Amino acid sequence: MEKKVKKETETPCTDTFDPLRIESKKLATVVLLLSSPEEDVLVTACKAIYTFADKGDESKVALLGLGALEPLCQLISHKDKRVRRNAFMALGIMATNVDVKNVLKKVDVIPSIIDKLSLEEDTVVHEFATLCLASLSVDFTGKVKIFDNGGLLPLIQLLSSPDPDVKKNTLETIFNLVQDYPSRQAIHELGGIPPLLELLKSDFPIIQQLALKTLENITTDRDTRATFIDEQGFEKLMDVLNIKSFSDLYAVALEVVANTLGDSESLQLIHQGGGLARLMQFVLTSTIPEIQSNATKCIARVAQSPENRKLLHEQDVEKALVKLLSAEGDSVKTAACCAVAAMSLHLPSKNSFRDLGTVRAVVQLLSSESLALREAAAQALSNLTHSNRLNAFAVYEAGGDEILVQQLQHSSMVAHTAATLANMAQQEVLRCSILSHGAIQALVESLKSMDTYTLVPATQCIALLASNAEARTELRDADGLLPLVNLLHSKHKEVCRNACWAVIACAADVPTAVEMCKLGALELLQEINQSANRGSRFSELAMVRLLDSNLSIKYSLIGYLSSTDITTDGFYDAGQVRTVKEVPTLEELSKQPVNQRRPIITVNIASQMDPSEEIEDSSTAVDSRSSSACSKTPSEWTGKKARKLKKGDNHENDSKAQQQHTTEKPWTVTYDASLQVLVTKATNSILPLNEESEQYAALARLVSDAMGGVVKMEKLHEFHWELHLSELKFELQSNLVPIGRICKGIYYHRAMLFKCLADRIGVSCTLVRGKYNRAWNEVLLFQGTPPQPWRYIVDLMHQPGKLLKANTPAAVQYQTI
Repeated sequence: MEKKVKKETETPCTDTFDPLRIESKKLATVVLLLSSPEEDVLVTACKAIYTFADKGDESKVALLGLGALEPLCQLISHKDKRVRRNAFMALGIMATNVDVKNVLKKVDVIPSIIDKLSLEEDTVVHEFATLCLASLSVDFTGKVKIFDNGGLLPLIQLLSSPDPDVKKNTLETIFNLVQDYPSRQAIHELGGIPPLLELLKSDFPIIQQLALKTLENITTDRDTRATFIDEQGFEKLMDVLNIKSFSDLYAVALEVVANTLGDSESLQLIHQGGGLARLMQFVLTSTIPEIQSNATKCIARVAQSPENRKLLHEQDVEKALVKLLSAEGDSVKTAACCAVAAMSLHLPSKNSFRDLGTVRAVVQLLSSESLALREAAAQALSNLTHSNRLNAFAVYEAGGDEILVQQLQHSSMVAHTAATLANMAQQEVLRCSILSHGAIQALVESLKSMDTYTLVPATQCIALLASNAEARTELRDADGLLPLVNLLHSKHKEVCRNACWAVIACAADVPTAVEMCKLGALELLQEINQSANRGSRFSELAMVRLLDSNLSIKYSLIGYLSSTDITTDGFYDAGQVRTVKEVPTLEELSKQPVNQRRPIITVNIASQMDPSEEIEDSSTAVDSRSSSACSKTPSEWTGKKARKLKKGDNHENDSKAQQQHTTEKPWTVTYDASLQVLVTKATNSILPLNEESEQYAALARLVSDAMGGVVKMEKLHEFHWELHLSELKFELQSNLVPIGRICKGIYYHRAMLFKCLADRIGVSCTLVRGKYNRAWNEVLLFQGTPPQPWRYIVDLMHQPGKLLKANTPAAVQYQTI
């Protein structure tokens, strides 16, 4: 067995070196050191980069160009605290540069930064991490990333940090975040109000300012205001306002107060703590425009309450506000106008403003270059003139009507300007003055707006101005009827109501009413009135007024014409319908081929012919009204038609040649020479009669004679009126039959003729449609002592000229089968 030999122990090899000091004057070398695996090297390199970056923007851009940003973003998550601290210092100072910030937005570094906001981290890390977030939160994308990654809660926790720089950077970040609604709504839910209020006691003015600005922003939210009040935020603000050394905070603090005064609880608190007197003191004594402006905003908010308006009036706030209207600075004047508008809801204040010359001062502000000031001035005038005739005249005397009309050109000014003009237009004198400045033309553009806040006063103003005939003509000429009719589609109740009101006013002018009917106003109004929710008295009256301008549609739709509904040329009976859409125009009906339906009975004695042709047709019409004309057999009618056709064949070629050389004339209703003869007869024979009853009886007999004479009730089935009308349609080759051409007519033909003749000679009667071809005329006679009105139905069929007392069996039998 061999003896074992002991091996000698080898000395182990090591790769460590003694500490080596490196001094580099090259920036690129330092940036390369950021990739070193040694913590000491990284700490030194990060500190060197921080020192270099702190020199200015050029240094930061140079580091960005050398690629220092990417390793720094990685090093902020290093396990070594020293490395993390120095890396955050370098990254935070570099992030204040715009170019660096733009690159950082593309790098997903925000989650890593938020992760190091925990309270266990070093204060230096907090300082520079929040500095970095403050820079990144300026842009929208940065805000969204911080909020989505849960950055708001750790930031709120850092508001209690003992380090003032951490507080400042954190406040800047939160202020940027709450510019967006999600963060603004979430901050009170995460407990952000108490630490913000606590920072009002800070020894550093910048922190106080940032805290107040953040509160100013978040108190625009109702829920946040409730939390703010619960945390005694209002009392703490009043404490700030009562400390003279905090005078630099007054302006922002008053902005926060103005926001909180939108709630009733705050209004109560301002009385209890003497806050109202303090606000009045700021308004009266402060010489700083921003403080004056914000204090006046608070007064305007306080004046939203009727009780507060009364208290402010007792303190003569009107005098203070009038002085502010001539103060320096548009912001002060704007706030003063808003306060005047609020106080003008109190009648005594409204009168006080007039006595103090406020109206003229506000009118002058309408010429300001500041749009916000002009808007506030218009709002003040709107409230000052509401239900106040004297203030309306004060605006007029100050030349305000012309300036207001000019302001209608600006869309943002229309609402209050139109409201003021509407208040003034209730007076006839002022209405004429407003129209003389071109108000209608300016308002037409407003009718095309999609903003209901603008449309409500604009339509109201149109409705009031349209009571003048010249305004209706101007509205029609300015193509304002189409947008007005389109507003009947509106689902907004007040807009629709005002549009109906305007239609009512415009319908007083027949051409305007006819034009609105052509634009579909009747169909829209019928749809509104049939709705359970949209209908109103305005829509019903608008429908009636438009129907009064188009009696043909009215008679077809409701089957009734009153004694004040005077038929004119162009009136026609298209039969009973349920909707306006079912009533075509006469021109449309004339183009339809001859059909088997009941004929359309027309009325027209407006001649479109030469005088010689009219005389010839009139003589022919007189002959056609002889007894022989109405007793012709069907064969005789056919023979007559054939002779006419034969005579027409001889000139067929000539007529075709003439048509080629003549221009086509616009379509007109066929002239009814026979009706003209009947009108003349009625004028000559009936008007000389003294008694109304005699006139009605004589006219009834004239109508009966013209339409086939007496028809006994039992012989009604032998009266072949349908055949006669069919022959007329065939002869005329049209569905339109002039009423004067009808020689055999029954109830509804005779009732219509009676109404037409009565309207032309000035005799009063109605026209009522019944069922099954029935129609009748109702007249009113005064009888007895003292005279009492009695309604009678005129018999035109069975005992022509007999007046049947309404609702008697005889009258009911005449009206029904």
